[in-house]
Amino acid sequence: MKRTFTLLAFVFAVAAAAQTRNLEIYWIDVEGGASTLFVSPTGESLLFDTGFPGNGDRDTTRIHAAAQKAGLRQIDHVVISHWHADHFGGVPDLSTRLPIRNFVDHGPPLIETSENAVAGYKAYTTVRDKGHYVPFKPGDKIPIKGLDVQVVTSDGAAITSPLPGGGAPNPLCREFKPIVENAAAVEDGRSTGIVVRFGRFRAIELGDLTWTKEYALVCPNNLLGRFDLYFTDRHGIAAGSPTFVHALKPRVAIFDNGARKGASKDAFLTLKSSPGLEDIWQLHYGVPRPAREAFGETTDQGGKDLNAPEEFIANLVEEHTPTDAAHDLEISAREDGSFSLTNQRTGYNKEYRPHQ
Repeated sequence: MKRTFTLLAFVFAVAAAAQTRNLEIYWIDVEGGASTLFVSPTGESLLFDTGFPGNGDRDTTRIHAAAQKAGLRQIDHVVISHWHADHFGGVPDLSTRLPIRNFVDHGPPLIETSENAVAGYKAYTTVRDKGHYVPFKPGDKIPIKGLDVQVVTSDGAAITSPLPGGGAPNPLCREFKPIVENAAAVEDGRSTGIVVRFGRFRAIELGDLTWTKEYALVCPNNLLGRFDLYFTDRHGIAAGSPTFVHALKPRVAIFDNGARKGASKDAFLTLKSSPGLEDIWQLHYGVPRPAREAFGETTDQGGKDLNAPEEFIANLVEEHTPTDAAHDLEISAREDGSFSLTNQRTGYNKEYRPHQ
């Protein structure tokens, strides 16, 4: 009888431990592309974007390494934000390394019809059409045990009803200043974006959503509410207006930038001035570089004053070779809203308490 009681106690202890697991997030270095792996407390996975194709399978090798570290044998959901190669190009190779059960994207048409764009899209849809595919629209939820994952933008549309914690009038709307967006913004603006909730913890990932398209989410009312973690839009290039970012009041923001791509001066300074912001983290150190008119830049970018402190930057080198070690940022979030962030390059870890 005593042995049976001990065995039952062990089983219940294991079950209790499984129920208290954290949400683990891997912000993967794909050299200025995008790829974020979410692993729920129940072990289910969602991969948001898959980096670039080619480059010696550089990006999918890194994604696969993160999945192995997380103990995954498959990807339960792949969410593709939009049809740009730095976001969906890795799917064909990744599918040869890990089974992919479900696909989420904004659906056709393919707007950019260059030879490379068409070839990449055909390679992706060939893989997607062998799996389970459902186009999601704003307001739909992606079913993952232990998490609440809601689509908030897709195919140029946005939610019209507030999320829990959202709905308050946004006085910053009167200060919004439209900008002229480049040709790539048409497809960027179709990005599928999600909000991930785990208890009191809230994170937002919007792909390459543009300055113009962000507006509908927070004006005239902030439909989204406040966030613990904000994955910056469009790598921090002509996105993330003060009207949008300051309404979200993120505690921590992360740039998915490359050494010469993203984390623009405007985006960096907007975050620095955001109410309640505690820290900015980056995948790469932004090297000094001249302004690019095509991206609306009017002053030089990068350099010491426009980067986070080194302990908050995963990669300091300007460019990796396909065989170089690249470093990710890892987030471990808890139901009470607290979370930690770890720099894989140095092991530096910072804890963030629940917001009040």
